[in-house]
Amino acid sequence: MKKYFVFFLLSGAAIAQAQQLAPLTVQKIMRDPKWMGTSPSNYRWSADSKTVFFSWNPENKEKDQPYKVSVLTNKPEPTEDNAAEKAAETNYAYNKDKSLGLSEKGGDIYFYNFKTKKESRLTNTVERENGARFLYNNDVVFQRGDNMFQLNMATNELKQLTNFVKGKRPGPGAPGSTPGSTAPSVQDTWLRNEQTDLFDIIKKRNKQGPRGGFNGGGPRRAFGGADASQRVMKPVYLDDKFLSAIVVSPDGKYVSYRLTTPTTNHNTIVPNYVTASGYTEDIPGRTKVGENLNVSETFIYNTDKDSVYTIKTAQIPGIKDLPDYVKDYPKELEERTKKNEDRKVSLSAPIWNETGSTAVIVADAQDNKDLWILKLDAATGSVSIIDRQRDEAWIGGPGIGRGIQWIDNNRFYFQSEATGYSHLYTFNVATGEKKQLTSGKWEVQRVDLSKDKTTFYITANKEHPGITHFYKLSVNGGDLVQLTSMKGGNEITMSPDEKWIAINYSYMDKPWELYIQPNKPGAKAVQITKSTSAEFDSYKWRQPDLVSFKNRYGADVYARVYPATNPHPNKPAVVFVHGAGYLQNVHYWWSQYFREYMFNNLLADNGYTVIDIDYTASSGYGRDHRTGIYRNMGGKDLTDQVDGVKMLVEKYGVNPKHVGLYGGSYGGFITLMGMFKEPEVFSAGAALRSVTDWAHYNHGYTANILNEPFNDPKAYKRSSPIYYADKLKGDLVMLHGMVDVNVHFQDIVRLSQRLIELGKDNWELAVYPVEDHGFVEPSSWTDEYKRIFKLFESTLKK
Repeated sequence: MKKYFVFFLLSGAAIAQAQQLAPLTVQKIMRDPKWMGTSPSNYRWSADSKTVFFSWNPENKEKDQPYKVSVLTNKPEPTEDNAAEKAAETNYAYNKDKSLGLSEKGGDIYFYNFKTKKESRLTNTVERENGARFLYNNDVVFQRGDNMFQLNMATNELKQLTNFVKGKRPGPGAPGSTPGSTAPSVQDTWLRNEQTDLFDIIKKRNKQGPRGGFNGGGPRRAFGGADASQRVMKPVYLDDKFLSAIVVSPDGKYVSYRLTTPTTNHNTIVPNYVTASGYTEDIPGRTKVGENLNVSETFIYNTDKDSVYTIKTAQIPGIKDLPDYVKDYPKELEERTKKNEDRKVSLSAPIWNETGSTAVIVADAQDNKDLWILKLDAATGSVSIIDRQRDEAWIGGPGIGRGIQWIDNNRFYFQSEATGYSHLYTFNVATGEKKQLTSGKWEVQRVDLSKDKTTFYITANKEHPGITHFYKLSVNGGDLVQLTSMKGGNEITMSPDEKWIAINYSYMDKPWELYIQPNKPGAKAVQITKSTSAEFDSYKWRQPDLVSFKNRYGADVYARVYPATNPHPNKPAVVFVHGAGYLQNVHYWWSQYFREYMFNNLLADNGYTVIDIDYTASSGYGRDHRTGIYRNMGGKDLTDQVDGVKMLVEKYGVNPKHVGLYGGSYGGFITLMGMFKEPEVFSAGAALRSVTDWAHYNHGYTANILNEPFNDPKAYKRSSPIYYADKLKGDLVMLHGMVDVNVHFQDIVRLSQRLIELGKDNWELAVYPVEDHGFVEPSSWTDEYKRIFKLFESTLKK
């Protein structure tokens, strides 16, 4: 019997078609992301503005490789490892007419004369010199160690301006020697009481007697300020304080500096079980919300008067104003009103104009309700108001409190959410005129001032909340001129001569690629890289429907919808909830949640309609959207998910009895709240790396939204899933990394104990022993999403 062997030679298109027929699986999409191709990153221009250097990996090597592309050829090619550094523009600090420059190399200061094109070395020491810049008279100031020095370029005289000395002042009775209390902090006491209220096991063991002492933190020490009678060249002892933000005024008359008193807090630990040693090892962790915050004081040294004094924060308008939420606690309101204390503030370093005639400082209230821009009278330390932003929720938004820069000797620019959206303003200190340069229901997300200080370059979402473009605007105001034209996400790196822009561009179904374009309106952007693999390209990735709907409060909410290819007879739906709270995921560019984007495609292939909502608190939509969850997380952010499901029922025909949801971090938190508070809407949920009790998260994020647990316990109990666990009805899968240093594994353990005590039996917990908050191992990603897919398949398709 003869045997015949037939060989088929498939074309690339045929291979792609064959791959297209292969269905998506969790194993495929959760592999090492290199299978998709690797996008370029880390863009840097050469000093002559002719070449862009970047990192890329088109050959799928072990790590990214250095590449370059000339604006003359637009052809990317490999280059040597240090090519970008060799070709980069030196980061000079210029004098007023930009004829001279200062740079730091290897911890020493170098001087460059642009007229003679000669470089000379100003320092050659073991200690590092840094922060070198010119005064208005062309003298040079720099920092060496903790102290500032001034070099007269005409006489070469080196003058020491400050004499800070670490440690305590010698002799008895030195400031800072008074010991503090070792009693638990008010926050630790609050947490201890919460544990007892929540868990039966704690009540039981408390009745049996103490099982070890309670350590509420180490000793605290109080320190006095600097001695204002000291001459600056006499030692200024720092005690145990941290020295920072040393700034010399452009005329050399004033030296400002900040001293910060450290505080003692009860830090957490994260046990690591899978270790090389075979022993459980502790990872030092963060503090929890309600920690004792560092207290700083800013001083000014007047070189003419040889005196030191503090900036007078008591003069700040509204420094005693209490937040509105205190009205919910009459006893606390009475006590705080009686004390009439100044609120604690953090001050920026002075921001001086070119001549040194005027400085402004930014003051942030530690309770997050106020931000002031103040004019500083450096001769006295007095301040006067220029602008105040107050929000009974919290001050925030893109660019707020950051990036203040002088345009000329009289005008500086800043951003404010006074209109409800972050917009650009200028202020003239000579005339007192505040001028708004941009306006509308959109956000200025980034601002850069051109080198000649005539033009603002702005990244904004003016066209649509989910589209970013690059614009230019005269510093005097006028029309906003759009420079980019591709719909999607445009991230800009400008050339040193400001004639070219490198664009990191992506669309919903197309990962990031490098484009180059002349920096002028109407110019064409040329694509430089093509990074996606043939396997990735073989699947027709969806461009989800980008829709909006009105929530129950009448606000516009944006969403991505992935309609089912062939809806299952049950017409099931899945809600994906993005993380971070304030993050934006409903947009026209490639999502940072690329795994979830692919998983949502898989779900749609398997008969599910999927929705991804930029719920209340997501970024990109202005102040009211951002702060809509104040004192009530799991409020509007959760009802937006419910309203989104209602929209799916009405417009996409899904069955309201077969709806699940999943998400990680903040998305895991919303998943828990959905399963506990809206059990009639969500019948199945997968909660990844979830916050279960906000009193156990960090201070910087949580205190903005919920204040502090011991000051506003109602907000925490209203906002934490652990208090609603008794209402669980549907099927819940929880998944958490055991070495998560962000949302600690303790969070999910505490909720598990609560569910055990409540007698709930329709929940599961999957743990990942080697994973932090963001998973790394493909095996962990695969296991996690196999469980999520199994949950939906076994419940929503019943």
